[in-house]
Amino acid sequence: MFSSAGKHHKLPTSSAEADQASVADSGATQHDVLWPTERDSSVSNTAYELAPHDRHSSESISSSFMFRDSMDGSIEHAGHFRLRNMDAAGSSFSADHSRDRTDHVYDRESDTPVHTGGASMISSFFNLTNAIVGAGVIGLPYAIRQAGFIIGVLMIIVLALLVDWTLRVLALNSKLSGQQTYQGLVEHCFGRTGLLANSFFQGAMAGGGMASFIVIVGDTLPHVLFALMPSVGQTGFGQFVFSRRFVIAFFVIFMAYPLSLYRDVGKLSKTSAFAVVAMCTIIASVIIEGPRIDPELRAERGSPVVLANTGVFQAVGIITFAFVCHHNSFMIYGSLRKPTLNRYFEVIHISTVIATVASLIIAIIGYIYFREKTQGNILNNFPQDNLLINIARSLFALNMITTFPMETLVAREVIDQLMFRNQEFSMKRHVIITTVLCALCLVVGETVCNLGVLLELTGGLSASFLAFILPPACYIKLCSGPKLSWKTVPHWLCICFGFTVMVLSTVLSIRHAVVSQEANGSCWNVQ
Repeated sequence: MFSSAGKHHKLPTSSAEADQASVADSGATQHDVLWPTERDSSVSNTAYELAPHDRHSSESISSSFMFRDSMDGSIEHAGHFRLRNMDAAGSSFSADHSRDRTDHVYDRESDTPVHTGGASMISSFFNLTNAIVGAGVIGLPYAIRQAGFIIGVLMIIVLALLVDWTLRVLALNSKLSGQQTYQGLVEHCFGRTGLLANSFFQGAMAGGGMASFIVIVGDTLPHVLFALMPSVGQTGFGQFVFSRRFVIAFFVIFMAYPLSLYRDVGKLSKTSAFAVVAMCTIIASVIIEGPRIDPELRAERGSPVVLANTGVFQAVGIITFAFVCHHNSFMIYGSLRKPTLNRYFEVIHISTVIATVASLIIAIIGYIYFREKTQGNILNNFPQDNLLINIARSLFALNMITTFPMETLVAREVIDQLMFRNQEFSMKRHVIITTVLCALCLVVGETVCNLGVLLELTGGLSASFLAFILPPACYIKLCSGPKLSWKTVPHWLCICFGFTVMVLSTVLSIRHAVVSQEANGSCWNVQ
């Protein structure tokens, strides 16, 4: 029950109830309710105090009302309120009242949804799983080698749990603040300075991901095509069509670019489903082909399984890059057909569990097969003429193409928020921004064979900031009560962990760039 001016009320669950409650309590004093937009002066403010046993709805945190005029269809009244002094960490959210709604737009008379679009739970699951199980997963066996078997496995599990928690914290922050984008949340909490910092790290993460996916395509598919069709590759036509530059240009222009033009991430669910299936195929190929390859390529007989090693922080950077998807999470959350916290938490839990299991399988099996010979890309441990591995390589390249649009959406949103935030949507601007982003990545892919340390630097720096620093920092800013309390201890610890990883990953990446004797990269000797 709710108390306002000595009376008890239920939290309004519809636009009609909200109006009735406001008129009934016209004399109440507003002290807990925040209306960020102007309302009709005839509708008075009502303050609701949330009782512990009534914390039953996601609308306890944030509710939006938009009423459609029955005569001409125009928006007649808009409002948004948030209960400020609520212990969000102790609240439980249920979708009982909002489960039958598709979004926050309702008909004025019947209180029925006006719009029914959005992605299903399954579509959102595929999108989030694809965002988590990305390019970094093939480097997890190398992370085990760096940290040692026991420490590496524990780190994968711990970081997966931490990612699951911080994704839920982000969603809760969205409800507390009423913001629907990562940039909007950070600006709400930390102002313009926070927005600029978040935009830099989020843009760097998305841009680095886009560029790395294109480089991976250039480093894998030409080699695969030559191995699968050697006779064609010997001809002048084959050498041109199978060349690195042609393959990159073809896949960016005819696959990645069209997919990137989608405005709704929910529409990418089918390609995300393919990406998840492709990743499962890659894992299966490693498991099947590992025992069958030349023993000289595998770990030497009797070589020890190192339980603990010195490269812990390098391994943390690899695992963090593999799991972090926070810059995609707001779009996936918003694309849900019924975007309630309970439904989104289910998507997070299922996606994280599947991603963790897949990551542990490929990390453990890959390391056990090769141990001290484990390379940064586990597929490079296999011979170049292995048919099944080449199929896995091609699927991995296609996986990068289908993941590319997810990063484009993030990069495009960052640009829109910084430069065009107060302007209406323009299809012309949408196409221009997407074209420029894809063109820049195409240039990088055509000129750089291996991003190497650059990707380590941008990935480790940006991923730690976006996943382990900003989500708990925003929660501490939004929550009621003292900032230093038992309730916020986990959030402060997560922030300290994030800064530690970010600094050490940056330092170690720069050190690796200085002392490394490796060349800038290999293009499979294909021009």
